[in-house]
Amino acid sequence: MSRREVAHSAALMRVNHAGEIAAQGLYQGHAAVARDRDIEQQMSAAAVEELDHLGWCSERLAELGSRPSWLSPFWYAGAFAIGAASGVLGDRWSLGFIAETERQVSEHLGGHLEKLPKKDARSRAIVRQMRTEEEHHGTNAQRAGAAALPHPVRRLMQFGARIMTRTAYWI
Repeated sequence: MSRREVAHSAALMRVNHAGEIAAQGLYQGHAAVARDRDIEQQMSAAAVEELDHLGWCSERLAELGSRPSWLSPFWYAGAFAIGAASGVLGDRWSLGFIAETERQVSEHLGGHLEKLPKKDARSRAIVRQMRTEEEHHGTNAQRAGAAALPHPVRRLMQFGARIMTRTAYWI
């Protein structure tokens, strides 16, 4: 790959790494306030699965000669607070938040597959696998009884994700 392609791949993988940091916070925040023990275990298990994604992104960033976002502690803390806050509303809403988050993340990862250089087979394989597993997490949340989130909440989530994506690309 050219230097430009490597830099672009690295920036996209930094965004994905930031998303996985946020996923840790989100799932752990939900688990911390879950009322149903099964939901707590589902959230904790998903956080463990997301650790694989975090590891893959970390490894790929190193291979590309890059680094994670300097704002990682902020991504984690913010997501934990959002997870706990939505979880306080009840497990159905917590699951709804997870289902919608995973839907948006899957869509976002699909966009990354379009943006990653065709020559970057390694990053593309990682992103494809992550997308498959994120879709699975969303399906699990739906099956466990996720409530449908109101449209304004879904839009606010998209706005927050856009801010994180644009910031993590560079910082």
